[in-house]
Amino acid sequence: MKRLLHSFYITVLCAVITSAAWAGNPDRQGEAGAYELLMNPWARSAGLHTMTTSLVTGVEALQLNVAGLARINRTEVLMGHSIYLQGTDMRTNAFGFGQRMGKNGAFGVSIMALDFGDIAVTTTNLPEGTGATFSPSFFNIGFSYSHLFENKVSVGVTFRGISEAIADVSAFGFAIDAGVQYVTGEQDNFKFGISLRNVGSRMTFGGEGLATPAPSPNQGGYALTYEQRAASFELPSLLNIGLSYDFLLPGNNRITAVGNFTANSFSRDEIGGGLEYSLNELFMLRAGYRYEMGADEIIQSSLYTGPSAGASVELPLSKENKKTRLGIDYAYRQTRVWNGTHNLSVRISI
Repeated sequence: MKRLLHSFYITVLCAVITSAAWAGNPDRQGEAGAYELLMNPWARSAGLHTMTTSLVTGVEALQLNVAGLARINRTEVLMGHSIYLQGTDMRTNAFGFGQRMGKNGAFGVSIMALDFGDIAVTTTNLPEGTGATFSPSFFNIGFSYSHLFENKVSVGVTFRGISEAIADVSAFGFAIDAGVQYVTGEQDNFKFGISLRNVGSRMTFGGEGLATPAPSPNQGGYALTYEQRAASFELPSLLNIGLSYDFLLPGNNRITAVGNFTANSFSRDEIGGGLEYSLNELFMLRAGYRYEMGADEIIQSSLYTGPSAGASVELPLSKENKKTRLGIDYAYRQTRVWNGTHNLSVRISI
C-alpha cells in the first residue's frame, strides 16, 4: 500500500511538472480578473516573496500551499494586515483558523478582504465629485482540509468563494486550490512542494448598475431600460513548484535555502529564491528575490520583481508546552511602482 501511494504521488508530480513547463502565457496578460487572490496577506511567507511552497505550515498554508495545514500542533489562529502598494491607500485584512482533526487531519477557514478606502463619486456632469463616496467590497472565504501521511507526505484542498461588489454591481466566483508537500532527509531537512491555485469558474458582473435607458424602438416617445451584458473573465490560476533545504548548525541555529518556480496562466513565469536564518526557532530573519522570466523592459515586469525581507519573533506562552506560542511577523516587498507593500501578522499557536 505504501509503495502504491508513493507511486501515485510521483506520477501526479511528474504530470504537474510537465504541464507547468507550458503554463506561462504573456500573450494573455491582463485577461484574468479577481487578482486579489494573488495578494498575500501573511507576513511570514511574504518575507520570502510568497515562495515558501515547500515549507509553509499552519494557517498561513491556506494561501500558498494548503498541504502544509496538516503540520499544525493543535489549534492555530492567524490575523494579518497589510499596506498594499504604499501610497494607494489600499489595505488588506485577513483572518485564519486551523484545527487538528484526529491524528493526521486538519481543517481550516480563511477570510481575506480588500479595503479600497473612500472613493469619490463622479459623474459626467460633476467630474470633480458629487460629494458622496463609495467603497468596493472585495473579499474571499476558503474552507480547507489537509491530511498527513506518515509525517512525510501531506496533501490538501481548499474550496474558495470570491465576491466583488459595489452598491449596484456584483460578481461571484468559485475556486479550488490543491497542494502536496513531501519531507525527507535524516532530520526532515529537505522539503518539496507543489500547489495549484485559483482553478475555478468564470466570473461575470451583473446588477442594476449595468442597466441603461434608451429610446423605444417603436418610436413611442418613451424610454425603455436595457440591461447591458458584461464580459466574463477567468481567475488568475497558477502553479507553484518549490523546494527548500535546512542547514542545521550548532547552538540551535538554522539556515534554510528556498527556491521556487511559478507558472502563471495569464502572465510570464517567475523564478526566485531566498534564505531564512533562525535562532532556536524563536527569532528569524529572511530575505528573498523574485524575477519575472522574459520581461525585457522594466515596464513589462510585474509589480513584485525584486527583493523582499522580513523578520519573526516567537514568544512561548507556557512553560509546560513549548509549542504554545505567540508569533509576530513583519515583511516588506519592494514594488516596481509606488513604495512597496508592508505586511504584519500575529499568530497564536496552542
